[in-house]
Amino acid sequence: MHEQDNKKKTEHESGSASHARHGVAKPGEYLRAVKDHLRKGNQQEAFDLLQHAALQYPYDSFILSYYGCLQALVDKKYLDGVEKCKKALAMIKKESWFGEDMLFPVFYLNLGRAYVAAGKKKEALDAFGKGLKHDNSNPDILMELRGLGSRKKAPVPFLDRSNPINRYIGLILRKADKAPDNQR
Repeated sequence: MHEQDNKKKTEHESGSASHARHGVAKPGEYLRAVKDHLRKGNQQEAFDLLQHAALQYPYDSFILSYYGCLQALVDKKYLDGVEKCKKALAMIKKESWFGEDMLFPVFYLNLGRAYVAAGKKKEALDAFGKGLKHDNSNPDILMELRGLGSRKKAPVPFLDRSNPINRYIGLILRKADKAPDNQR
């Protein structure tokens, strides 16, 4: 009897994670369980759970976004992962009638992480930048950017970084920084 009580208590304590593993979870329960796995560093378990969730809820933009991110990180299917993240972002833009500032950073974070996994740093920086436009203090995005290293701001910020004027001024500034003190 005591063993059965412990089993029931354990099942009750695992809550939504237990339901998610057995296929009776709602999308939010899946996501809570996935985030719990990710906090514990269990990416493979989170990915396995998302595979099941994606089959049950193929049109849930949150599940699709996390699934795409982990597909790139865990399963190493970079292009598929990035495409799923992009699709989720397009879906949430159509669905969203409130809270863009709250919702979009998560989608851009997942897209950026998928790009990082794919080795596409420029695209990742772009995705993280777009996420910061909606929440300029998002700690997860800021952490990712610190991990990537930061680039100096463009010399002429209103022009694109690839603009010839920015490139030329940047080249001159880099040479000036590298010049010995006696040549300045």
